[in-house]
Amino acid sequence: MSKLKFAILGCGRISYKHIEALLNNDQDATLVAVCDIVESKAIERKEQYQKGLENSNVKVYTDYIEMLKNEDIDVVTIATESGYHAKHAIDCINAGTHVLIEKPMALSVEDADRIIAVAKEKDKKVCISHQNRFNPPIQKLRKAIEEGRFGRIMNGTARILWTRDNNYYKQAPWRGTKELDGGTLMNQCIHNIDLLQWMMGSEVERVHAERSTFLRDIEMEDFGAILIRFKNGSIGIVEGSACVYPKNLEETLSIFGETGTVVIGGLAVNDIKTWDFADKKDYDSEDDSTEIDNVYGSGHTPLYKDFIDAIHTNSEPLINGEEGKKAMEIILMAYESSEKW
Repeated sequence: MSKLKFAILGCGRISYKHIEALLNNDQDATLVAVCDIVESKAIERKEQYQKGLENSNVKVYTDYIEMLKNEDIDVVTIATESGYHAKHAIDCINAGTHVLIEKPMALSVEDADRIIAVAKEKDKKVCISHQNRFNPPIQKLRKAIEEGRFGRIMNGTARILWTRDNNYYKQAPWRGTKELDGGTLMNQCIHNIDLLQWMMGSEVERVHAERSTFLRDIEMEDFGAILIRFKNGSIGIVEGSACVYPKNLEETLSIFGETGTVVIGGLAVNDIKTWDFADKKDYDSEDDSTEIDNVYGSGHTPLYKDFIDAIHTNSEPLINGEEGKKAMEIILMAYESSEKW
């Protein structure tokens, strides 16, 4: 199988993790172009990649339409402002590429559905970057759920207790806006909300939410709380903050069942805190906790591997458009709920 040719559209804060993932998958993928309206950012990503692969030849663009016309590209990674994800994804799909989209895949259900529909029409694949699904402790938890070890699951809790000061928002004026970003629920909390709904294994019946802007000078919320009732009867609780003093405290996922309790915490749900089941399995004693030094974790590399394999085998990636849409929908329901009160 030939290497897939990737391009990166949007070279801001998260883009270095996508470069790392491509370097770690260099047997199966190669970066051919980077694009950002701020040329210096694109050049920085090019240099990061070429430092890892000295003989590479990466082109720099400030106009993604020009990039799509000039380059032979298989996959475009879209890491632009969230409010532009739908337009950029659809333009890339129509140009003949698969797309890997940073979270959230869009800021409306209608835009998410448009991405899915256009990809189906053009026979292209979509992957959403919820990389924490690939964390070893999360994979271990998912295995336990699929084996039915929890019995009936009563509730799960996602806690995202971080800090993002006003300097963070001033660095990029689109952050915290309704049009291009959303608040802490949509930006910081969506990964853990995705994990929560994935583990609960049911569609959502109803959502109630409260949110407020306590400390940050932004349009949307810097704190939000969500109560989710799933159709299977289980209840999900989300606590998300960008106001924790003085630094990030934790990102924790807890699942409680009649015969099992699991708590996974750490900086990016990477550390098993509690693992307790009525039955015992050989893999229970395996230490799947991982050491990381950033909130993005180490899941981008297996995320890319999964997507590359899906393209080569014409199968669905773990987090396709339909899967990537689920957490976004819960947050949009929370926004609607909190506006009614």
